[in-house]
Amino acid sequence: MTAPLVFRPAADAEYGFPGARLLAAADSVWQHIEVWDTPQLGCLFTLDGRPMTSAGDEFIYHECMTHVAALTHPAPRAALVLGGGDGGAARQLLRHPGIERIVVAELDPDVVRLTGDYLPDVRGGAFDDPRVELVIGDAADFVARAEERFDLVVFDLTPPDSPAAGLYTAAFYAALKRVMNDDALVSLHLGAPYHHAARIGALLAGLRGAFARVRPLGAYVPLYGAFWLMAVASDRLDPMTMDAAAIETRLAARQIEELRFYDAQIHGALLVAPRMARDKLGQFLQL
Repeated sequence: MTAPLVFRPAADAEYGFPGARLLAAADSVWQHIEVWDTPQLGCLFTLDGRPMTSAGDEFIYHECMTHVAALTHPAPRAALVLGGGDGGAARQLLRHPGIERIVVAELDPDVVRLTGDYLPDVRGGAFDDPRVELVIGDAADFVARAEERFDLVVFDLTPPDSPAAGLYTAAFYAALKRVMNDDALVSLHLGAPYHHAARIGALLAGLRGAFARVRPLGAYVPLYGAFWLMAVASDRLDPMTMDAAAIETRLAARQIEELRFYDAQIHGALLVAPRMARDKLGQFLQL
C-alpha cells in the first residue's frame, strides 16, 4: 500500500512525497528509523520523522559537504566524519587520492545496517575500503580519546535538538580542535532559512566563537524541501579564496571526475547566499 510521506520542518510548514511505500522500520536505542521507497527520489531514510538521505539527491549535499572543504585544503590526508552512517560522505572523500584515512564515527549501528541494506549506492562500498574505519559509538567519546589529527571534519549529523546535541557546543568545538591540524576545515549542516532561522543563527554564532573563518554555503535539496544552508569553518583556510581556475586545477590534479552537482564553476556560487536568504538571515550571515 502507498501513502503520502509528509515532513514538517516547522510548526507552520509541511511538504511531502505522494505514493511513498514504507519498506522497513526500527526503534534503535537512540531513535526511530524508517526506510521509504518514493516515486520521486527512490529509497530514503528518516530518523525520528526527519528526512536524512535519499538515493535520488544525496549527491547534492554530500558533494557540497565534502568537496568544498577538501578542495580548499591543499593536501588533505585524514578525515573524520561525525555521523555519516549511510557512507555518503566517506564515499565522496575517497575520491581525493591523497586521503589515507577516514574515520566514520556513527552513533547508531542500526543506521549503518538499514542504509546498507536499502541504500547501498549511497555508500558505494566506502566501508569496504581499507582507508575507512567505522567506529560505532558516541563521537564525543571518540574525539576525547583520539590521539591522531585530521585535516577535514564533516558533521553529517541530525540537528541540535536530537541525540547529537552535545556535538554543537563550544565545549565540543574546543575538544575537536585538539584533534584538528592547524589548517583543518570543518563542514556541517545549518538548515533551511525559512524554517530554521533561529537555529542557523545559533549555529553560526557558535562556529564564529570557535573558528576564525566561517563561510555559509547553500543549495536546493529536494529531500529537504527547501534551499538548504551548510557551512565551512577553519582557522586558516577560506573557500572564498579559491576561484574557479584554482578549483579546476585541483580537480584535474586529483583526477576527480563525474561529480553530479559540484564543479569549479559552482564553487563560488555556493558561497554567495541568494537574496531571499540574505533578507531572512542577513543579521546571522554577516554579509
